[in-house]
Amino acid sequence: MADLPEGEGKATFNMWREFSDTRWAASAGHLFHRPVISSETWTWLHSPAFRATPLDLKAEADLHFLQGINQLVGHGWPYSPSSAAEPGWHMYAAAALNAHNPWFFAMPELSRYLQRVSFALRQGEPANDVALLLPNDDVWASFKAQISKQSSPTSFAGFDETGSNVSIDESMDEALGKQVIAQIVDAGFNLDFIDADTINNVGIPYRVLILPDVNRLPLSTYEKIVDFARRGGIVIATRRLPATAPGLIHADQESAQIKELSQRLFHGGIPTAHFLEDEAKLGAEMASDAAPDLKLSPPTPEIGFIHRKLSAGNLYFVANTSNEEKKVRAQFRDTAGRAETWDSFSGAVSGLPDPRDITLDLAPYESRLIFFSDVAMAAPQDVKRSESVELDLSRKWKVTFDGMGLSTEMDRPASWSEDSRTKFYSGLATYRKNFHLPDKDLSQGTEILLDFGDGSKESLPFPPGEHNMKAYLEGPIREAAQIYVNGKLAGVVWRPPFRLDVTSYLRAGGNDLRIVVGNTAINSMAGQPPPDYRLLWERYGKLFTPQDMENLRPLPSGISGPVKLVKSAPAR
Repeated sequence: MADLPEGEGKATFNMWREFSDTRWAASAGHLFHRPVISSETWTWLHSPAFRATPLDLKAEADLHFLQGINQLVGHGWPYSPSSAAEPGWHMYAAAALNAHNPWFFAMPELSRYLQRVSFALRQGEPANDVALLLPNDDVWASFKAQISKQSSPTSFAGFDETGSNVSIDESMDEALGKQVIAQIVDAGFNLDFIDADTINNVGIPYRVLILPDVNRLPLSTYEKIVDFARRGGIVIATRRLPATAPGLIHADQESAQIKELSQRLFHGGIPTAHFLEDEAKLGAEMASDAAPDLKLSPPTPEIGFIHRKLSAGNLYFVANTSNEEKKVRAQFRDTAGRAETWDSFSGAVSGLPDPRDITLDLAPYESRLIFFSDVAMAAPQDVKRSESVELDLSRKWKVTFDGMGLSTEMDRPASWSEDSRTKFYSGLATYRKNFHLPDKDLSQGTEILLDFGDGSKESLPFPPGEHNMKAYLEGPIREAAQIYVNGKLAGVVWRPPFRLDVTSYLRAGGNDLRIVVGNTAINSMAGQPPPDYRLLWERYGKLFTPQDMENLRPLPSGISGPVKLVKSAPAR
């Protein structure tokens, strides 16, 4: 019914590997040919408000893209009057994406990335292979009416906040469990959800249909599923076979027919129908039944993909969802005579040497668009390159804290939070130094990269908990940096790999390097008393509880790692 299906992010780094409203909305868009599918994004991201970084935003956005979203509705941009002290008003449950965030200068580059990927994922048609039948009737049948004496709900809108609400979306995750979707994507496929009403209306436009522990199923729907299998469609049921008709009228008669259909489908000699009592074998069964859309060697569960079929070829969006580099051999099923990569940050296009055998070398949280087409760009000549450290710029910086009027000398970069004068500073700081570069270092074919190092991984929480969405990587720049070389803006650094090509901005002899770093607003918030909402709550009631505002501490800020000029030149 909806012209614009919209989902909602699940605030977990596993959202693309389990049931989510996001994939639910994307599935509706794919099934009913809605080209634009949106989702509520960044709610509950790395709380409290103002804690989220540009890398956090990209890490979550990629998970939405992997599920089929191509329009992000960012939460949020809080209104704040000029009379409010910095960092201004903020929402209780969302990232704060306005200009009160010191790293905000990185937002244009991030926005262009999000724009390009959103546009790319609206082209052509979805090409997911697998439909996962949601057990709607089983979930509805699990609802129970009960009377319980309890205090009034705290929500002004009347929601029962004493426990889980009885709704199909909150109950579906438990009904599906955590194994099914993860096994599908790990086997090299992507998927959409489908339900009985949709099958009755549009059929099953997929190669594979999975019935995950489904008991109740309308008779008319099951007949269409049997017909799908007879025509060569793959049907896999797990844990149990459908046996019950939903509803009351004719339930006994139709349940008997459903049991008969289950026997005919799974024990009647239809070769494409399979029953797995052990659901843990689903991935292996799929791999034997159909060619995966993407095969990675070695298997790498942290890399996800989504596939679009365009008139001129096939487009894949591939993302490393982890906090460590992944180097894998990738074999895509729907290839062509040529392949090219699209850089979603710069818009640059480059050809790949062999479309049937591609090496993916993905930095933490890096993503890539790969297009297979006979008209794709030819691969350039393969030139082996070697890297060497040309200059170590880690020492003797002059640092000016723009919002304080404070200048200091740093022998080596250190976190602002380690200095009592800047411990609670949120804002911009300018790092400056001069260096000399010999003429020979700017020879033709040589590239000079300003390199800040790799940063350090954070351990993933186990068990994950309810709200765990963030990038688990502490970068060498906290949180973003504008790089000026000889007075010209060379670029912004905020994501892995934390390096920037500055070749065209350098000159032989003396050079001026200026790095403007912005942190988060958390440090200044940690140095202030917490907001007093008492009068607000007395007037309007307690409509919300600010998240994770207890015991705020100043965060590491500024440049933390070594700063080097790295020379990349053709190998001899």
